[in-house]
Amino acid sequence: MSKEILKVVNIEKYYGSKNNITKAINNISFKVEQGEFVGVMGASGSGKTTLLNCISTIDKVTSGYIYIGDQELTKLNSKKIAAFRREELGFIFQDFNLLDTLTAYENIALALAILKRDHKEIHKRIIDISEKLNISEVLNKFPYEMSGGQKQRVAAARAIITNPSLILADEPTGALDSKSAKVLLDSMESLNSSMNATIMMVTHDAFAASYAKRILFIKDGKIFNEIIRGKDSRKEFFNRIIEVVTLLGGDQRDVF
Repeated sequence: MSKEILKVVNIEKYYGSKNNITKAINNISFKVEQGEFVGVMGASGSGKTTLLNCISTIDKVTSGYIYIGDQELTKLNSKKIAAFRREELGFIFQDFNLLDTLTAYENIALALAILKRDHKEIHKRIIDISEKLNISEVLNKFPYEMSGGQKQRVAAARAIITNPSLILADEPTGALDSKSAKVLLDSMESLNSSMNATIMMVTHDAFAASYAKRILFIKDGKIFNEIIRGKDSRKEFFNRIIEVVTLLGGDQRDVF
């Protein structure tokens, strides 16, 4: 039986004052099981980024509950949230968020050093993950010496190196050209299958979304639709994604 990694129960997120309230998230519930690769799509302003921010503990829900494993995030104080984020969550951001003064090796190692892991263990893990993500040749380079695709794969290595319960990717291909985006998505797909990494990716890009096994479509703060890849090829799944995007209204390049 699959282990439940993420459980979102009736969450709502309101912004504004009494007379001018915006419902960014309107009663959303869903689950993510261990080893799933879930995509989240929606128009700008649909609530998808707010949803990711609430799950990542960057933002707090107005009501409802979020569980990662058996931990209810809505009850954690700020100190426990910081520790939880370090130990249980991995992040891949659109703009890489690497430290310019550290090499790729040091950027990846930092996540483990904060957790006070042994030097030999850190080295072994970095060598292993760098081979999986094909970044061995850039480990001694600084971010300014790397391509965008290499930087994002270093960021992916940093996200997975601590063996987090959940990896949250926010528009990970947004700053990449199409070739680099494909290499990154192939790498994320590999992490998902070979390491059973659980990934939740917010994206506006149907091509990126086609790498996921399940897509949640968000509209006006609610789940509008959900599709599961099943035995579809990636091309077939891509076509189904486009169909839902069209249902949401307009051309996907304009809407997403």
